Formats: sequence, C-alpha cells, structure tokens
Amino acid sequence: MLTVFESSVCEDVLHKVFEECTSSSIPTGNPRFLEEKIMLQSRSLTRAGIHLAAAAAFGLAGFTAASAETKWDMPTPYGDSNFHTQNIAAFAEEVKEKTDGSLVIQIHSAGSLFKHPEIKNSVRKGLAPIGEILVSRLSNEDAVFGVDSVPFLAPSYDQAWKLYQASKPALEEKLGEQGLQLLYAVPWPPQGIYAKKEITKGDDLKGLKFRAYNTATERLAQLAGAVPTQVEVPDIPTAFSTGRVEAMITSPSTGANSKAWDFLSHYHDTQAWLPKNMVFVNKGAFDALSDDEKAAVLEAADVAEKRGWEASKVETKTQTQVLVDNGITVVQPSSELIQDLAAIGETMAAEWQEEAGETGQAVLEAYKN
Repeated sequence: MLTVFESSVCEDVLHKVFEECTSSSIPTGNPRFLEEKIMLQSRSLTRAGIHLAAAAAFGLAGFTAASAETKWDMPTPYGDSNFHTQNIAAFAEEVKEKTDGSLVIQIHSAGSLFKHPEIKNSVRKGLAPIGEILVSRLSNEDAVFGVDSVPFLAPSYDQAWKLYQASKPALEEKLGEQGLQLLYAVPWPPQGIYAKKEITKGDDLKGLKFRAYNTATERLAQLAGAVPTQVEVPDIPTAFSTGRVEAMITSPSTGANSKAWDFLSHYHDTQAWLPKNMVFVNKGAFDALSDDEKAAVLEAADVAEKRGWEASKVETKTQTQVLVDNGITVVQPSSELIQDLAAIGETMAAEWQEEAGETGQAVLEAYKN
C-alpha cells in the first residue's frame, strides 16, 4: 500500500505517459511521418515506463522502510513437544513483543533447517543468526564444553547450577573466540540408563551396543566395556528396532519423547549428570541490532533461562511418570551399579581435568569454593 505522497507521484508519471503518448506535432498524412511518430511514441513510452518504475520503487521502498523487521531463522535439534523447544518458542514470542515486532525469530525445530551437528557452524558462518545445541557436543573442540557431562560431578539441580556459574565465563570466552555469544543455557533432566533388561552392575553393560550422543557418553561406554554407537535423537526408535543399539543413557524427556516403551523395558534412575542445551547467537547479527532490540533479546534470554531450569525440574517428574504409565520399569539403581558408575566417573573427571588444563582447573576450583 502506498502513502498519499507516493500515490500522487505515480499519478503524475501516469499523466506524463498519457501526454507523451498522445501528443505529437508530426503530421500523419505521409506514411514515413507516421512511422516516425510511432517510433517517437515508443521512445516516450520507454522513458515514461522508466519514470513509472522508479516512482513505484521509491514508493515501495518507503513502505518497506516504514514496516521494516529483522527476521532470524533459528535451527533447533528437537521437536515441538520437547520442553526445550517450547521454552524457545516462549523466548521468541517475548522478543517479538518486547521489540514491537521489529525482531522476529522463526523456529525451525527437529533439525528441519540444519541437523544438530551442523547448527553451531551454521551460526558461526552466518547461515543462521541464532541456534540451539547440546553444549557437550562441542567437547571435541574444547574440554570446557564437556564439564557438565562428567558423571557424578554435579548430579543435582543445585550442583548443576553452581557448576554452570563456575564454567560460564570460560564458555563465553570460548564461544566469543568463534564470533558467537551465549544467550542462555537450560539443563536436561538427570541422565539414566535405558535397557532391555535390568542392569544391576557395571559388567552387565559389557558388549552391549550403547547409544552415544557426545564425547562423554562415548567414553563412558568404552570404560564400561560397551560398544558406543553415535545416534541422534530422531533416529533412536529406528536404531533400537534395527538392533544398531541395545542400551542408552539419557533423560526421562528423551525416553518419553522417543516412546522408549516401544523398544525398551527398563529405566535406571542413576542421575549421573545434567547436560545442558544452550541458545547462542552470531555476534555480528547481534551487534547489527538496535540498542533496544539487544536489550530485549538479553532480557528475554534471562527470563527463558530461569523458566527453563524450573521447567526441567517439572519435566523430570512428569516424564518419569510417563515412562511408568506406559509400562517402563523404573529402577532405583543398586549400590553395586552406582559404585561401578562412580568409578568410571572418577576416571572421566581426571581425564577431563587433564585435557582442560588451567581453564578446567579454574572451573573446578570455582565450583568447589
């Protein structure tokens, strides 16, 4: 829709088109003169058409500027029913409200825009301005990203929050080196072991094809004598039904969302660790926002982080009950299993600290103090 001013400009050009195309002093009795008149009118139409196109472009440009909005496409790895995705949807809506629609975040869930392994680099390269990933997926880049997946280092929500605060400066620094900025992070419910039978001791895991989703779960499987197999969340049902995997360690949320009761029978509530997802942004895209838009994003992120941590606690209870309601046997792990897993955790903690070096040492000191 054009403004009154823009409409009058177009009307003036149209009037000019009419005048140039209907008036000429060339006599028309001679065929040669008639041909020249036609050619002249054709040139007039061309010139007038250029004027009209310019006026229309001017009008549309004015309209676009008046209704300008920035759209951010946001790839996420999990489906719409997942509590992380639902929290992101609330975050996006709050950003839209706080900016009066000048910044709109379009969510592309379940890996529909970029698959989970591709999301970080797509944001780093500017192919998407914002995204969500599991933090520990980046532990192969730097050990600091894997601190929340060290078994039994921080197995409760209070401990996980304290560990997050201790490691946050290092996370922000490492992301900043790649032109990325952390907005917020939210934990999954505590991790437990799923299997087709009850696992009473560490030796029961030996030889099992064990689903891995990051470096920590791969190492845990190796230390337990299992066979690690990389499988993304959307592929879990197929992986179990085809025999690619026989056991996994993950949250009640992933188990319920994957309908684990269709291919598994037991869930062992080991509460081994609370891995986090993080929402992060391309620093260039963030810096391109107005000051008011930046403030809106940061405020909405702060709210989303608090809301997400509380939602995770609720998720733990509700999704564990969903498992029970659908026939999964929820097992409190035996003392022998806990001892065996704790021993694995001590080995992994020592390996992590050595790999993380001085940065890791500083994180652990801040966490313990």
